Amino acid sequence: MKGKTNGHGGRVRLGWSITAICLLLLVSLSGLYQGQAIAQQSEGQVRPDWVGEIEQVFIRSEDCKQCHERHYEEWKGTREQTPDLKMFGRVDAALLHGTSLESPVFRTVLGLWAQTNPTSEEQRRCLSCHAPATTVFPQHAGKMMEQILAGKPQFEGIGCASCHLIHEVEGTPVAPPTFKVQPGAVLYGPYADPEENLVHQAKRANLFREASFCASCHFDKVKDVTRKDLPGEILQGTICQDCHMEPSTGSSTSRRGAMTRAIGRHWFRGVVGAGTMLRNRNLQAEWAPRLDIEVKQTGGAVQGTVLVKIGSLPHSFPDGDPVLKQFFLTIAAKDAAGKVLAEETKRFGLPYEKLLRGPIPDPFIKGGHTRKVPFALALPAGTAATVEAVLTYALIPTPEPALMNNYLATLKSDKERDEAKQIVHEYTQPRMLTYRVKTL
Repeated sequence: MKGKTNGHGGRVRLGWSITAICLLLLVSLSGLYQGQAIAQQSEGQVRPDWVGEIEQVFIRSEDCKQCHERHYEEWKGTREQTPDLKMFGRVDAALLHGTSLESPVFRTVLGLWAQTNPTSEEQRRCLSCHAPATTVFPQHAGKMMEQILAGKPQFEGIGCASCHLIHEVEGTPVAPPTFKVQPGAVLYGPYADPEENLVHQAKRANLFREASFCASCHFDKVKDVTRKDLPGEILQGTICQDCHMEPSTGSSTSRRGAMTRAIGRHWFRGVVGAGTMLRNRNLQAEWAPRLDIEVKQTGGAVQGTVLVKIGSLPHSFPDGDPVLKQFFLTIAAKDAAGKVLAEETKRFGLPYEKLLRGPIPDPFIKGGHTRKVPFALALPAGTAATVEAVLTYALIPTPEPALMNNYLATLKSDKERDEAKQIVHEYTQPRMLTYRVKTL
């Protein structure tokens, strides 16, 4: 009996010892957590409740990485990229959706536009494609802008859930974006037979194999954002994903034994995925814009029309943000020696003050369309021998000096101000598209 009592007492002492250790560990962990929280708070990085509210619907891509490591690394830009992507230059040509908020260009443009005092609805409209969570949580758009402009967003922009919670698009053309997010436990994709798993439900949505899926944000790339495929003789039956999600074979998950089938890469290559362009001369001809000049000289003036054309390829040209792009058409009359007698430059595009105020205008050149631009040049003494038209473009508008100064004043350091100036300088530089000379 005594032995049993001692045994029981031993078990009691052992239980108390385990309890004490657990309590000590709990206190230690609690102190560590509080220390981390205080450290985070001192750095301004405490995650507010509204970010957690968003992540209840739009789960973070880091969580998806546990099973979908390959696509995560492609989306983030950390996985190896194809030789043609490296050869053709800029990293942003890969169209990395994982950097939709981190891009210094986006931050700079957003900061300039913010100085025009956009309304809450205009802020939401601006962020709806870069941060699709605003379509479900419009009340947080202002706080999102604040974090982006501070350079430390604690929420995701275009993450895995942003696309895979989309289940349909608007059936009729509406103001972009046209996608519809379905909050819930189901993630949508292109497979008719998604693999069963214990993490999330999966369901097929046909629009993942339709051009309308991408066009819900990239609306200026196609003539009709509701179409399932691309029209025209050359690309009929093709969808955006065929070119911009490099076809591959494998599994969408990292799990061993997962089925192997056709998959698409998730770094979304732009025109640098030029294998198709280089092989198909007809496609090159359809892609490139062309100019024609109709002109007549009367006395001391030349007048006429520049015809800006692009083939039946659904793309507008060139690439870049559909809201921000600027086009410049310069018409010059020259004498026989090449001296400029008269010149005029016409600009097409909206300034920052008018962005997202009212309907988004059509692109300068739509696929399969011709734009007619009239001109009239008064000549000094002498006769023009030729008329020259040059088409150039810039990726963002040039800000007015007062607007630029207001934005620079919001930045904290000279380094940030110098970086912003450099971005504005580089992205407002006119880039050559094409030209045409007409002999009189």
